[in-house]
Amino acid sequence: MKNPFSYETYSKRVRSRDADVRGDFFRDQTAIIHSTAFRRLKNKTQVFFAPENDHICTRIEHVLHVATIAASICKGLNSHGWDLDIDMAYAIGLGHDLGHTPFGHAGEMALNKILGGNNAFVHEVNSYRQVEYLANKGKGLNLCYGVKDGIICHNGEKDEQKLKPSTTLNNLDEIKNRKVVSTSYEGCIMRFSDKIAYLGRDIEDAFVAGFITDKDIPTDVKNMLGDRNGQIIHKLIIDIIKNSADKDYIGFSDETYAMVTKLKHFNYKNIYEHPDLRKYDIFCGKIINNLFEYTSELFDRYGYNYEKYTKSGIELDKNFGDYLKGMSEFYQNKQESSNQIVTDYISGMTDSYALESIKQITIPKPIHFN
Repeated sequence: MKNPFSYETYSKRVRSRDADVRGDFFRDQTAIIHSTAFRRLKNKTQVFFAPENDHICTRIEHVLHVATIAASICKGLNSHGWDLDIDMAYAIGLGHDLGHTPFGHAGEMALNKILGGNNAFVHEVNSYRQVEYLANKGKGLNLCYGVKDGIICHNGEKDEQKLKPSTTLNNLDEIKNRKVVSTSYEGCIMRFSDKIAYLGRDIEDAFVAGFITDKDIPTDVKNMLGDRNGQIIHKLIIDIIKNSADKDYIGFSDETYAMVTKLKHFNYKNIYEHPDLRKYDIFCGKIINNLFEYTSELFDRYGYNYEKYTKSGIELDKNFGDYLKGMSEFYQNKQESSNQIVTDYISGMTDSYALESIKQITIPKPIHFN
């Protein structure tokens, strides 16, 4: 099976570059992993906020899981005569969550609410904004069209049994929600890979957190998919390859799709909607709200007068001023609103930096006596 568009279409960049030994999509992988946004993922929550537990999945581990799953599915389908680009799929996986907020979906929900709701903030769209515009102080990463298209269309939350790529090229700057499907099979595979990656791993983290035990997993799900991350990933990858090999779409078999749906509902009821996580969501929402309000007031007061941000002695103020200094040309050329500027800054924070920042603006420095 081949994609609806040519290699030249998927590999096109805004700014052309001479070819090198890496190839177009492997080159995108290296651009992503060397970006600041990618490095920050190691200190961003996936589901469980646990900065002192090295065994709990963080956002950087999640994107690596997704990239390897997507590449594995491509390899499997290529063995059945498909013509998929493994490097493109892997690059999409690496870059798909670069625009995610601190504190996982709790942070995303908080920013969306602050901005008015109704998809005012969508991390898929923000990931595209990060790679296309914000990285490298407003220059972007200059990734290939196919990688950017897969990133912005990666919605892993929607329940889908099968997907075919769009036969109309997406105008990426016009996408503002999660309804758009990728123009490539690699992009469609990415959407399934996102689901596969979080379903099993979140269960393992929930075991560690004490939210669930082995006995809680529905018996039919356990019998068909297993109850450990590796088992679930293996079963779902093999099912997609076998079920899609002779089709013109990517998808699960009927039996597996029923179990995936049941497992996802189990996870929502027992993990994502667990009272302890709901408390955490409220806690994180308050942090995001306070940081947004504080930073907005800073920008309204000082604008692009960078030197004024250093006078308070608060590290957050200075860091925000430094950020504006590096991004001022981009923001002023685009005439971006203060809400957008603050959203960019807050969404780029790691969990640890957000926590440190909230301490700086809510807890006064101690008075030192001689």
